[in-house]
Amino acid sequence: MTLLSYQVFQAVVNQGSFQKAAQVLSLTPSAVSHAVSSMEQELGNALFVRSKKGITLTSYGEYLLPYINAVLTSEEHLHQAINGINELQQGTVKVGCFSSVCTNWIPDIIHSFQADYPGIQIEIYEGTYADVSYWIKNGIVEIGFLSSSSAGDLPFEPLYEDPLLCVVPSDYQKKLDSPVMTIEEMQNESFVSQRETTDADITNFFKSNGLNVHSAYHVVDDLSTISMVAEGFGICIMPALVMNDIPYAVKTYPVSPKASRIIGISALEPELLAPAAKILYQHILHLFIIS
Repeated sequence: MTLLSYQVFQAVVNQGSFQKAAQVLSLTPSAVSHAVSSMEQELGNALFVRSKKGITLTSYGEYLLPYINAVLTSEEHLHQAINGINELQQGTVKVGCFSSVCTNWIPDIIHSFQADYPGIQIEIYEGTYADVSYWIKNGIVEIGFLSSSSAGDLPFEPLYEDPLLCVVPSDYQKKLDSPVMTIEEMQNESFVSQRETTDADITNFFKSNGLNVHSAYHVVDDLSTISMVAEGFGICIMPALVMNDIPYAVKTYPVSPKASRIIGISALEPELLAPAAKILYQHILHLFIIS
């Protein structure tokens, strides 16, 4: 198998179709299809399931994915090392992040980084905590933003403490005359809740405080959750970072007892990052250390 066949495999996985992979690689769809068929013939196993719904990996393809990503990452490391020898700072860094980091931090990170390192390109992948963790472990991204509770066994460098808030409709009448929302006040409320893989920190808050959540609404997107709260379908718990510039008619209260999530960055092996990724990793740390 050739390096091109690995690049085709990765592009099909990332794009979810032969047509889109061909566009990304500047190849014809038939060339992409031929490369995949040649790989499957050489390996003796199917790599993709082809259906009307699209292209998905077989279990065999899933098994090979991190190894093929590792080969391509090593090739990128080599190019970056050569550029480093020639005193050029070039390359591409793939970064995974969740929604509130993407909207609040990523633009400033990209602008400040590319002002200093215009030769290094940043590719952003947005998803849930579970997505980012998977991308890091399988070599799809080199650096990922996670919370401490979702990082698991990945190396984790904390950056920011983000308080949790209780979000209620604008016309909500609190039971107690206090500036905080207590567990007792929330105990019998209906919630608009997010799936556990979407926000483990909030799930942990519920569990650690014995809060029995009653919810008929289980969503993924932060704005969808807050929109449903604004329309009176329940209350929710949200990190403060999510609530910046929210366009919906809601009020927020700090929760009691106080709770927060710790946001940080992870990499599979920070000390072995490619030169460009290592520069970005240190740049992110520096931004938060001096802020």
